[in-house]
Amino acid sequence: MKRNWRLATALMATALVVTACGGSGSGSGGSGEPRSGGSLTWGVETEPTTLNPHLNGQSNTKLMLRNTYETLLARTPDGGYVPWLATGHEVSPDGLTYTFTLREGVRFTDGNPLTAAAVARNFTTMQDVAYSGGFSSGPLSNLAGVQARDERTVVFTLKNPYAPFLDFASGFDIISPAAWDKPQLKAGGPEIAGTGPFILERYVKGQELRFRKNPDYNWAPRNAAHQGPAYLDEVIYRFLPESSVRTGALTSGQVDLIEGVSGNDASLFEGNPEFTYQRSLNNGSPYTLYWNATFGPAAEEKVRKALNASVDVDAILQSIYRGQRTRGWGIASSVDTLFYDKSIERTYGADKNTANRLLDEAGWTAKDSEGFRTKNGQRLTIELVQAQSTVRDQREVLLQAVQAQARQHAGIDLKVSYVDLGTYAELRKNNTFGSIANSDTLTGGIDIENHWYPPTAKGTLNYSRAGDPELSRWLQAAAATTDTAERARQYGQLQRFALVDKAYGLPLYIPENQIAAATHVHGAGFRPYKQLPENSYNIWVDRG
Repeated sequence: MKRNWRLATALMATALVVTACGGSGSGSGGSGEPRSGGSLTWGVETEPTTLNPHLNGQSNTKLMLRNTYETLLARTPDGGYVPWLATGHEVSPDGLTYTFTLREGVRFTDGNPLTAAAVARNFTTMQDVAYSGGFSSGPLSNLAGVQARDERTVVFTLKNPYAPFLDFASGFDIISPAAWDKPQLKAGGPEIAGTGPFILERYVKGQELRFRKNPDYNWAPRNAAHQGPAYLDEVIYRFLPESSVRTGALTSGQVDLIEGVSGNDASLFEGNPEFTYQRSLNNGSPYTLYWNATFGPAAEEKVRKALNASVDVDAILQSIYRGQRTRGWGIASSVDTLFYDKSIERTYGADKNTANRLLDEAGWTAKDSEGFRTKNGQRLTIELVQAQSTVRDQREVLLQAVQAQARQHAGIDLKVSYVDLGTYAELRKNNTFGSIANSDTLTGGIDIENHWYPPTAKGTLNYSRAGDPELSRWLQAAAATTDTAERARQYGQLQRFALVDKAYGLPLYIPENQIAAATHVHGAGFRPYKQLPENSYNIWVDRG
């Protein structure tokens, strides 16, 4: 049984979908014959919290980790699949068995061969909460078992038909079987080998990540722009969290290219003959404020609806990003026509009169000396939590603007807190937060499950803590069929219920990535379908 997948063809005019390792097409730089050799330095916004690809949930760091770690299948721009570490796959008619045939001759950079047993161990270990912490527990909760039928055949057996499984299994990074005994396992690093075109050589915390060419690499995906080893001898990623610093590093020649260009700086590169500039909207879920419906004032539906009505998202985005970001409306990215329901647009929005009326009806009628609403002597305060490690793309400025409008338009005290990962996990575990701001780049419906399954059901995130039985019914119905239209219909019902009827969240914008490069850099671009910056496999340099 084969599954057809579609991707949005209507992107905003300036968004580019270009491909590198895992696709063909245009990228940065001009035409010419690719040259081998040389070193390349990136300036990147986000430093990985872990170098273990299984445990790293930062989509913005995948451009680094994908240099070393690879997956069973690669994606095409329309959402299809092509061989990579696996030469093919089959799905049984009942949807319960997925069989992958592995490519011959593939080796991890520590010398171990890629075998079915090695692949199976990756998945079974991920099911162990002691290792994974429940990460990706949604898809894995549907996995009954995985076996190595022979050296090159891996068989996955599911408990129930589960349509998102191929998306998950085909995109899961495979690490060497020797990694499981390494003390460095959870932190990741040079001891954790992959099969990729580059070898992770050195990590200097707070400074850089360095890779060297894997000279034996010869198994790029079928739709890659070239085969064989990477062009570059060395790739260095410098951690430069400040946008202005990245821009300055590129314009002064300290780095060759950067990812993450602020709206203010885009004009420095667009149309500038000394640089190339590309943008791409991400697939997955929008950057959204999820209101905790089980804790504090946001437990009241009228308060949640007032929060959404108090914020003029369009005005804020225009002010901060100067027209360089795209408004989010639904539970999925607007570039994913597979599951995005456009009818959600403009069904809710800024209306400060409505916001104030709803708060009056909810009993928040008095105000304190600072102008914040109160009820029974308690201030209308909601703590909005953001993990510090995931702050990027001027989101701290964005949240300040949201905070200011909630206060100005409705007298709501939206208290923004940036916390470390330990505090973040503790707040979630104890359910002592008012809101969490989050986006992700999971696809195939996994992103929707991750945010909307009741949190006790499958160990998913569900920052709103919404537990309505309708949510589970729609998600189960969508996962049980391979009919794309029917899945989209189920998700569409969930979307309107969650965002309009219940106001469990306020989508702000569609995450996107930008790449600005000096003209001597060629081949940089974005991954097909996911539309995140690609690794450096296809990049080459011509310094004249």
